[in-house]
Amino acid sequence: MSTIRTRWLILVAAFSALAGYLLSLAGTMFGWPTPVLPLSSLFTMAVIAGFTLVLGIRVLRWRQGKRQRQLNLILAARTLVLAHACAYAGCLLLGWHIGILVDQLPLWSFRSDHTIGFTSLAMTGGGLVMIVIGLVVERFCRIPPEDNEESDGSGGHPKGEGEYA
Repeated sequence: MSTIRTRWLILVAAFSALAGYLLSLAGTMFGWPTPVLPLSSLFTMAVIAGFTLVLGIRVLRWRQGKRQRQLNLILAARTLVLAHACAYAGCLLLGWHIGILVDQLPLWSFRSDHTIGFTSLAMTGGGLVMIVIGLVVERFCRIPPEDNEESDGSGGHPKGEGEYA
């Protein structure tokens, strides 16, 4: 499995920001409610991010030699997939709510209730936390290169570098 590409994360966030902005703009013009997630979804985001971090710490502890038993490779692979999903979901939420926030900012002085703005700002922060946790857990799952392995002719990098637990 390849590493998360920063370029893809930026593209996902940019396209979701554009979609969030356009839908929020259309909602403002047609009188629809603003498509922002409620604050209660921050709890769900925290549970997902926390679960990802706990599984990542288990893999990291095994990598650091604090092993009581063999690492379940399926669990390690699922942890890596969960870290990728957490980072991409965080990008979607970050971009979407930035788009909504950009649409709401010109209306800030005309509204007395800023609940939508504060909610989208909180959800943006939650998305950023999910991205960071996803990237950190992905780093936890990397197997460090071993010093005693011979080079396989790929530019001097030892075999095993860049692989996952």
